Amino acid sequence: MQTFRALRHRRFALLMAGQTVSRTGDYLYQVALAWWVLQKTGSATQMGLVLLCTVLPTVAFLLVGGVIVDRMPRARLIFWSDLGRAAVMAGLTAMEWSGSLEVWSIFAASLLFGVADAVFAPAMQALVPQVVPQDDLPSGNAVNSLSAQFGRIAGPALGGLLIAWNGAGLAFAVNAASFVAAAIAIVPLLAIPAPARTDGAAQGIESVLADVRDGFRTVVSTPLLWIPIVVFAFGNVALSGPYSVGMPFLVDLHLKGDEELLGFLYMVFPVGYAIASLLMGSVARIRRRGVLFCVAGALAGLGLAAFGTGASLYLLVAAAVVNGAALEVEGLTWTSVLQERVPEEKLGRVASFDSLGSYALLPVGYAVTGWLIDAAGPAPVFVGFGCAAAAVSLVPLFSRTFRRLD
Repeated sequence: MQTFRALRHRRFALLMAGQTVSRTGDYLYQVALAWWVLQKTGSATQMGLVLLCTVLPTVAFLLVGGVIVDRMPRARLIFWSDLGRAAVMAGLTAMEWSGSLEVWSIFAASLLFGVADAVFAPAMQALVPQVVPQDDLPSGNAVNSLSAQFGRIAGPALGGLLIAWNGAGLAFAVNAASFVAAAIAIVPLLAIPAPARTDGAAQGIESVLADVRDGFRTVVSTPLLWIPIVVFAFGNVALSGPYSVGMPFLVDLHLKGDEELLGFLYMVFPVGYAIASLLMGSVARIRRRGVLFCVAGALAGLGLAAFGTGASLYLLVAAAVVNGAALEVEGLTWTSVLQERVPEEKLGRVASFDSLGSYALLPVGYAVTGWLIDAAGPAPVFVGFGCAAAAVSLVPLFSRTFRRLD
């Protein structure tokens, strides 16, 4: 299939193999963590604070992380990030098995993960164009996303089973092993050099701020870059808050389910992503990207809102698939614009601004979502936030430049 043509490039295939294992561990851990916090505290506010601890250091270090990604070999950054997170997960596993794991330990681990993500996220986004030729980039982007969606499907399902069988400790251990596997898989890519600099910038510490300013100028001078980043900043708050903070409480309080149902629901969303990835990866060029980006974002918001309506489980499964497919279309459309409009040597710092836009408001969003769920219950939060995300996604249609983006 044309969708998978990028896998004929060995280095990209190795990268995807390792990251697929790691992503499966990530989403397995997501279910284990959510259920552990629910059982330990019973508080949506505490769940929001755990996620806030992950996002805050990411927001704080993303811009510096983007500069680092443009100055150092990207594969090496990913390698050390994977090993560092494996060590953190091994520590959590030991504490859980010894009965000493407390909420403060989860907070500390989340902070460390956030720092690692500040480098890992832009490094991963910038490495793909280095290992996949330009003609195969649409396939590479689709396969990269399919890898993530496989993790999102397999991880929650496996996580629910492992927790039911032997508790959260086993799930934590599997996630630690998945990071080690990803680090091993990327070893053959460690020889890939840092991107060549064409701007003549100095390499001292004093030039870091100059690179940050250059990335900022690149973004703000290009409406086709800053408009989606602003949409993601507000839309992600409305989508991620209920999904990440509220889902365990919706399952427990409204659907009367357990950890296996939570894992199942988290597994269904990426099915939509996978379907959309297969379709988008087979297209040589995405057309009408401005309108497509906005409509897809609106559909994603409405799909999430359906979870607060009291609909049957069958309708919720359909809504989850719609939400995932729409977000995938929106994301791949945006990735194609980013890679087309930004020179390779600046992609890391611009990608860091992109990630900053996605993360910037999440600390407030997670905290507010947790508080609202404790005060009003999860269902109204899903409806209100989902509709807000749909409305925000349609705002760029007022821009003539964005509407005309093909």
